[in-house]
Amino acid sequence: EVQLVESGGGFVQAGGSLRLSCAASGFTFDDYTIGWFRQTPGKEREGISCTSSSYGSTWYADSVKGRFTISKDNVKNMVYLQMNSLKLEDTAVYYCAAAPLCDPEGFMDYWGKGTLVTVSA
Repeated sequence: EVQLVESGGGFVQAGGSLRLSCAASGFTFDDYTIGWFRQTPGKEREGISCTSSSYGSTWYADSVKGRFTISKDNVKNMVYLQMNSLKLEDTAVYYCAAAPLCDPEGFMDYWGKGTLVTVSA
């Protein structure tokens, strides 16, 4: 059974940091790219970062570039999203997703259930 489980969400003040984790199982981790997405009520889901399956390449949305860092541990089947300099507008449910090719538009094969990040003033 494919599983993606996010953790690490919570409450943080603006300017603070959080690290999200995504634990993957049930598929060949090395063959998939992992992406992070987020969504707030009334807004479309936003792709914010992707990491490639093997080559270490990464992609970031302009909204998080320079503040967020994605990393991957192929031994532990984990992907992390380090979020620094958090802003109020970063408040959202964050999802990790997997696909052979990461699609910032959200056409991914597998999804986690999400973890809530709330940034307060």
